[in-house]
Amino acid sequence: MLHKYLRAVGFSKARTRQDLNNIINIAVRDAKEKAYTTIDDDILYSEYHCEVASRIGVCVRGEYDDNNKFIFDYYFPYLEGKGISTYEDVSIEKQVEKLSFAGVVDDYKIGISLIFFVNKIITYMKYLGADRLPLRGTSLTLSGLSDQGTILLPISKNEEDIRRTYEINMRKSRMLREAVSGNEQAIESLTISDMDTINNVHVRVRQEDIYSLVDTCFMPYGVECDLYSILGEITSVELVTNKYTGEEVYVLTLNVNDLIFDVCVNKLDVVGEPEAGRRYKGTIWLQGSINFPE
Repeated sequence: MLHKYLRAVGFSKARTRQDLNNIINIAVRDAKEKAYTTIDDDILYSEYHCEVASRIGVCVRGEYDDNNKFIFDYYFPYLEGKGISTYEDVSIEKQVEKLSFAGVVDDYKIGISLIFFVNKIITYMKYLGADRLPLRGTSLTLSGLSDQGTILLPISKNEEDIRRTYEINMRKSRMLREAVSGNEQAIESLTISDMDTINNVHVRVRQEDIYSLVDTCFMPYGVECDLYSILGEITSVELVTNKYTGEEVYVLTLNVNDLIFDVCVNKLDVVGEPEAGRRYKGTIWLQGSINFPE
């Protein structure tokens, strides 16, 4: 079955099972990064990361049989993010249908629990097998694959607006931390603040476009837990080319409520011209890499 977000890394013309087999064979043959670990005491499990352009590619996972033959398990497209998105604690849970993991992070800048697909699992499995978890000093780099998106113009803001927004976000993050700790005054303040925001938007939306009121947002999308609808400010744009198909892919660095992460999307699937300062609105499959201390 073709992965929905395969087109995001430049394979929009893949249609058949044979196309998919070719992609998987290329990923195993040309893998830039290979990692291995032992599961169930005697099974060698492997992970192959093949770059098709700078920081984007296809990962293939599987195991080796007794004759040292690789047995394909599953694959997925990926974007390797850069920088650190958050230093908040991450919880990891194994998914049911295959040997994969989902991560959960409570980042107070966003205000919701973010669930993401863990795109590198071998190091985590080694720490888990050695009973070295939880481990202090980890950080998280988030990234996303998008199957469609629209470029919006920015909201006009001066330096005073930017400073005030920053102070409001910092104060809200602080109150969220206190609310989680059981501070009733913080809970009450957040409730009143949300009610004021709802009332303000309800009045203004009658005469103004919603995207002139909402600067950025991060919302769950659909029934799958790691899909999100986002609206974020573009801080940088990189156009890369899939070396196997020649398709061009945008890698956008976004700022969503002060959470910084990269998103890649096929140039064919973007309405508008991405530029720093403009905004990107789309749906993403959220991925994450846990950065373990050296």
